[in-house]
Amino acid sequence: MNPRHLEKPTAFAELFRRHDANPILTALEWPYPVHSVFNPGATRLADGTTLLLCRCEDRRGFSHLTVARSDNGVDGWKIDPKPTFSPRPDKFPEELWGVEDPRITYLADEGIYVVAYTAFSKDGPGVSLMTTKDFKKFERIGFAMQPDDKDAALFPKKFGDKYALIHRPASDISANMWISYSPDLKSWGGHKLLLPARRGAWWDAQKIGLNTPPIETKQGWLVIYHGVRRHASGSLYRLGLALFDLNNPEVCIKRGQPWFMGPETMYEREGDVPNVVFPCGHTIANDEDTVRLYYGAADSCICLAVSSIKDMLAWLDENGTDMVGVAGIPAERSALNATPT
Repeated sequence: MNPRHLEKPTAFAELFRRHDANPILTALEWPYPVHSVFNPGATRLADGTTLLLCRCEDRRGFSHLTVARSDNGVDGWKIDPKPTFSPRPDKFPEELWGVEDPRITYLADEGIYVVAYTAFSKDGPGVSLMTTKDFKKFERIGFAMQPDDKDAALFPKKFGDKYALIHRPASDISANMWISYSPDLKSWGGHKLLLPARRGAWWDAQKIGLNTPPIETKQGWLVIYHGVRRHASGSLYRLGLALFDLNNPEVCIKRGQPWFMGPETMYEREGDVPNVVFPCGHTIANDEDTVRLYYGAADSCICLAVSSIKDMLAWLDENGTDMVGVAGIPAERSALNATPT
């Protein structure tokens, strides 16, 4: 039994319910030797199959990506017998130390999946893109964002004639979420601050970054992001919510004040990197409401939590701050960092 101080508090509403089968995938299920599996991208295929593109780390510390498929998205996983997508530093030197943390976006108008992933180069992590139609053959586009940059995903729709990408450049003093635009997925510009980390005692005080691709709703784009707060023994990763305008994704409509999910169970608190919940993918059911969140726990295994778009929007109504204008302008920056009343 868990020590009492690690047991889940009952006073807080649970937005995402952890599945009883957690962890749903570990290195023990893999058909070839890997050290750990975590941080999967996720999508539902046309036949209803759930596909996870899992980050697999070997004993060198290098990562590659492998597909796992399930009819129900919970168990009965069929895992590719060998790595699905491996680093190619001979042709793509930015992948020298591995490929990590994929986010999958389906572009319905073009009938292709675009995967944003972290390419670990000798100069640090950068954002790379690739496309696929079947998760068997992949076409690399290459670096979209130079190091140090990661936590990226593409919106599933264009804005005007441009693709939009959320990503997280980092410096010695900040790590905030940005948005950039491209006419062809190759040349990127129009870089703008989208959402800053909050300072001081906030749960997302040190750095923030996108988790899963944005979710389109009638009220706006729902964005799940992670926040990091450093403390005496390390860093604590938790999840938050924000809502952005449907037609102008630079406009933050609402930002949650508290975090909605953090490490609570032993499989989230103990592992290679303790105290981490980190989703890279979600799926939406045929009811167009149920959300399944696939996340890495403590950089050691893959888990599942379930909620709904309706409940996520209601949570933001109750726990969010209404924002005005475009993220990053002085007035909104003041609101973003204001002490809640």
